[in-house]
Amino acid sequence: MREYELMFVVDPRLSDEEVVDLSQDFQKMITDEGGVIAKEESWGKRKLAYPINKLTEGHYVLLHVQSEEGSPFGMARQRMQQSDSVLRYLTVRMDAGRLRERKSDKPEPEVSEAVVEAPAQPAPVSEEDN
Repeated sequence: MREYELMFVVDPRLSDEEVVDLSQDFQKMITDEGGVIAKEESWGKRKLAYPINKLTEGHYVLLHVQSEEGSPFGMARQRMQQSDSVLRYLTVRMDAGRLRERKSDKPEPEVSEAVVEAPAQPAPVSEEDN
């Protein structure tokens, strides 16, 4: 089973109840498509890194989702794109095991001792060169 994190930022002008309702709608869409909501985190209102539609704050919501092969977010993503209430969203696949395997597949580079050479001595200046 694959694990995902789905974060979305909601318009700060919505009430807390409206944000909860919107989150529950997305959760229902995900579970209808075969996903399992492992955990929901509501981070509340936070300052945005940059203004979006002249807004400087947003309600942050993070969903931890588990699903079989394939992403169960088709309808939820489509709804987030169409919704004026959602400012931004991001889905990240959390496969720590796969990342560790990929990292361990690469051989460690061998560290060789560097040979330090003495700096070259300047050639003696003869009287004929002047």
